[in-house]
Amino acid sequence: MEKRKFDLEERTSLFGEAIIDFAKHIPRNVITLPLISQLVRAGTSVGANYREADCAESRKDFEHKIAISKKEANESRYWVRMIVRAAPELAEEAKPLWIEASELQLIFVSIIKTS
Repeated sequence: MEKRKFDLEERTSLFGEAIIDFAKHIPRNVITLPLISQLVRAGTSVGANYREADCAESRKDFEHKIAISKKEANESRYWVRMIVRAAPELAEEAKPLWIEASELQLIFVSIIKTS
């Protein structure tokens, strides 16, 4: 994720792709396997729910889908943290993901406040 994107659809897609790429580097063991699954689900769900919000049928539906994107971004941060605990050697690789999840969460909070 070299460049920050202001197109939120593209940015959330890049985040999901980065999560998938990161997951491929995580060592597989009894501890990390469930964490990987949770991270991939949460990280790719951010963009999926943003797209659903973009096609919302009402303002209430839009706000609900954006809130889910916010929740999934927050959850992504959590799973990144747990993976770093299980595989500390991935801390530097994980840091940009944690930062991006934090920024996305703040963007969604802002969208909710202004909608």
